[in-house]
Amino acid sequence: MGWLLYLQGLKPKFFIPSGPAKARALIRNTKKMPKPPIRWLFCLERKTMTREEILAAIVACKEKLGHIPTRAELAEHSSVRRGDIWKHFRTYGRALRACNLRAKIRRRGIELRALFEDWAQIVRKLKKIPSVGEYESLSPFSARPLRIRLGSWTKVPAGLKKLAEEQGLANEWKDVMELIAQPAKVTRGSRVRVMPDRPVYGRLIRRCAMLCQPTNEAGVMVLFGAEALRLGFMIVHVQAAYPDCQAWREVGADRLQLVNIEFEQQSRNFLRHKHDATKCDLIVCWEHNWPECPLEVIELRKLVEIG
Repeated sequence: MGWLLYLQGLKPKFFIPSGPAKARALIRNTKKMPKPPIRWLFCLERKTMTREEILAAIVACKEKLGHIPTRAELAEHSSVRRGDIWKHFRTYGRALRACNLRAKIRRRGIELRALFEDWAQIVRKLKKIPSVGEYESLSPFSARPLRIRLGSWTKVPAGLKKLAEEQGLANEWKDVMELIAQPAKVTRGSRVRVMPDRPVYGRLIRRCAMLCQPTNEAGVMVLFGAEALRLGFMIVHVQAAYPDCQAWREVGADRLQLVNIEFEQQSRNFLRHKHDATKCDLIVCWEHNWPECPLEVIELRKLVEIG
């Protein structure tokens, strides 16, 4: 409960929604205010309800609503608050029993099959698996019974699908079964948690020795190794020092030349790394973004099929 500030002979003017500490702070602050007229009297009084007042309020609320009120309805239609009930009864159920009333039985006993049929009708109407908000806006039930029985909302489709198959309802709700079987779609802009302990891959290029497009220089090196013969190269030596690779290159019928190759994710990285262009013959990269490059550039992105 809060604390009320009274003026003698007048109605309350201020309500402080806090405890005694805030009230004491207000008293200290009032010392800095102009001195009030002598006829005013300031005092702090905590507003509480007696046990009899609470019981009378519950009965009056029942007569007004035509049914036993929930705790939320009682708070809305009366001045009874949670703290009052806790002080005198500990629980709302005990307060109702003191009035010779019984709390309304919740729908926990409803059959799971009935919940499935209600949920399936919503799926059929929306033509997709509903979110919690969509389900509760279209269903007479809350999401709580399904969550309690199936674990969580994400497990509801699979759990209800299993129930339909066990009870022979799959044919009747065939369209719903198909929607459940579809993988969940991740829309553009949706937030997906990226696991920091796992690598991140590029999108698929095609079915080949390297499945995904490279995201770094090492990936470019591997992709080049997988495509070397098709591109007319045979690798002789790979090293950590500059340049990265030496390879035989087909320059004509039965003619080969030894070339020095540097691998880069982007061709402009060659400039950023301050490599000596006189010691390299060509750059192999995934993306060519250095138009004025003085060396020959092989852009792998244009030589593999994306899709």
